[in-house]
Amino acid sequence: MESEFSPAPPRRRLAWKRIVPAGLLAVLFVFCVAIGFFAVRARTHHRSLQQEVMNIFIPAPEQLFAKDRLQVLVLGIDYNYTDKDIQYSKDARSDTIWAVALDFPSRTVSQLAVPRDMDATLPNGHEDKINAAYADGGVPMADRVIGGFLGLPQLPSGGYFDRYIVLRVDAAKDLINAIGGIDVPVEKRMDYDDNWGHLHIHFAPGLQHMDGEQAVSYSRFRHDAEGDIGRIRRQQQVLRIAIDKLKKDKFNDVAHIRDLLDVARRDIITNFTLDEELSLATAFSQIDQKSIKTAQVPFTGDKDIAAGNVLVPDVPGKDKLVQKLLLAPLVAEATVPPDVLAAIKPSDVSIVVLNGSGVPGMAGKFADSLRTKGYVVAKVGNADSYEYDKTEIHAHSKIFGAAERVRSDFPSLAEMTVSPDPISSPAPRTDLTIIVGRDFATAIMTPPATATRTSSVK
Repeated sequence: MESEFSPAPPRRRLAWKRIVPAGLLAVLFVFCVAIGFFAVRARTHHRSLQQEVMNIFIPAPEQLFAKDRLQVLVLGIDYNYTDKDIQYSKDARSDTIWAVALDFPSRTVSQLAVPRDMDATLPNGHEDKINAAYADGGVPMADRVIGGFLGLPQLPSGGYFDRYIVLRVDAAKDLINAIGGIDVPVEKRMDYDDNWGHLHIHFAPGLQHMDGEQAVSYSRFRHDAEGDIGRIRRQQQVLRIAIDKLKKDKFNDVAHIRDLLDVARRDIITNFTLDEELSLATAFSQIDQKSIKTAQVPFTGDKDIAAGNVLVPDVPGKDKLVQKLLLAPLVAEATVPPDVLAAIKPSDVSIVVLNGSGVPGMAGKFADSLRTKGYVVAKVGNADSYEYDKTEIHAHSKIFGAAERVRSDFPSLAEMTVSPDPISSPAPRTDLTIIVGRDFATAIMTPPATATRTSSVK
């Protein structure tokens, strides 16, 4: 892959602080290219966008790829400056690393972020930061190291990912400029200057309209208590805002479409073919934000090695997220008619409530709310961890729509998820297991608290 980058004079020093968050999911760019293509054709042929799509046969991704799920490696590369202040990317490290699963039956996207400083072992046996894999061997080595680190099943080709997308330095900036900027709700004051890294971040709290450079700077900020975790969270926030704007009002504007196509040609390196891009773009064109699931590989601490300070992965936590987001079946939720929901008697639904929020008393409070609404609470306890941001309903009931009925009774928890769980009912004759997340604690205005795993947390 080195041929894709311009030659570079000797470095002055590594640009550890200059993180260019690619911050944009694979489908977003594929979506942009495909919609631009169809919109330009529609304008030329004097047809609507929908008519143009219907006039061109596009195979479904299940047919084209001959599988139900695609694993995509998304990398955002870093950069450095010469003594003459010229930007270059030779020996670039992948300072944004995302493993993305595109699930075709459910039209769901899952994205697992890997912190760039995560401890990993390279093929030569050396211990290093995981983002060094791309610098040492391009996409093939990054695929091998990252896929092996995550424990993904190996493909017949010897790699772990079906496709890859490498986002050049200015990909995020150029794309956001191409759609006319985005409006970002800034939650706190941000002030930071790094003259060597050409980074100047100054934002006041409140809704801010940002051009590409400002949005990238906002995404790069990590000089607070959250550190790299906050940086990844802001990347995901910018991604969602950009997707919303792309879907709402920018696909019928030829000027913006041409800008988007220029971004795709200039800033993206990928092994997707045009036919594959069009197929995926068509299949995922109506994707809802709730169908994009995001998480980050957790870590237990840090340590010093020859390559510098690295993060020590939480292996059980990592394996659980990989299984949940990248490997487990993602079944589309059934639509339950309103009259069916209304006919379900809460007194017929037996529920186990587990505290996964880390806030003491949340399982008990949720159980009280269920009892008030007439549901039967079979058990109150603690979940397997206290790292649940969103409340989850696991359904093992023979009552069709039981989980959806419960969710409809808690409108304040708009992002509560429902998933089938046919074999893990924790007690006889129960219908649902509800794992209470931090969103419930926030909804009832309870201050967050850090809990230790004791029986008092329930």
